[in-house]
Amino acid sequence: ETRLKEGIVKLQPQEEPLRSELLSGKFTVLSVRDPTGASIALYTAKLHHPNKTGNHVVLQALFYLLDRAVESFETQRNGLVFIYDMAGSNYTNFELDLSKKILNLLKGAFPARLKKVLIVGAPVWFRVPYNLLSLLLKEKLRERVQMVKMAELRQHLPRDCLPQHLGGLLPLDASGWNQQLLAGQNGRVDPVDELVGIPLEDSSIHMPGPESMRPQELLAHLGRLQRSGVYQEYEELRREAPPGTFHCAQAAYNQEKNRYGDVLCLDQTRVRLKPCRNEVRSSSKAQTESRTLPRSFS
Repeated sequence: ETRLKEGIVKLQPQEEPLRSELLSGKFTVLSVRDPTGASIALYTAKLHHPNKTGNHVVLQALFYLLDRAVESFETQRNGLVFIYDMAGSNYTNFELDLSKKILNLLKGAFPARLKKVLIVGAPVWFRVPYNLLSLLLKEKLRERVQMVKMAELRQHLPRDCLPQHLGGLLPLDASGWNQQLLAGQNGRVDPVDELVGIPLEDSSIHMPGPESMRPQELLAHLGRLQRSGVYQEYEELRREAPPGTFHCAQAAYNQEKNRYGDVLCLDQTRVRLKPCRNEVRSSSKAQTESRTLPRSFS
């Protein structure tokens, strides 16, 4: 959806201007992973010159390299760490609109968990646009975005995961590494392009089941039902017995953890959370009180 919105329907990495953008070294996915197995992506701000390269081409390069990264099951499972290197950059290298699009891509359109965004060596002038960008982020994602000094970067990543110019031990040849990714494709069609290229108005990328409808059939069905029929169908679905139980989601100490009050998670498929410290204390206190109650109250 994001690629369609940005008009990036078919990537041609071996053709200009995308090829030059990929080989510029501005953006790359490092050849190493962090200790948890997450991929590490690096964007070097000082290499971006808005008067020479438009946002459209930069986004094409990001999409192409992130697509290559997410082909790995390890990246899908362990996520992505994004380093935004602003060392040596100035205001002419920065575009607020491009930064917004990159953040929106990482937070909502990339099919792997964004573990953290480390903004390194941010100049003083960056604080104002950073405050504007922060307003666009949900609190959960805002906590993962941190501005750090070069010396503080090693508190987040070990030296063997960092390029030498960022105080690490990794020799960085971004254009050479990206060249290997280009060669690895060897003219093959990008599988994501095949999905994006499907016209949405008359096709579906989903495998149809025995009771499924195509988009046009669904529109016709809703037209026949009208609003009252949709409400009636919804009520009929609500009266159906659920395919499991909701004991944990309905427990008093879990009420604040449910994302939605009226859409509970099944016991059989729920995500098991570790108890908070205050929950452990209150649980122990409740057990102690139950043991010390008079027999008439037991």
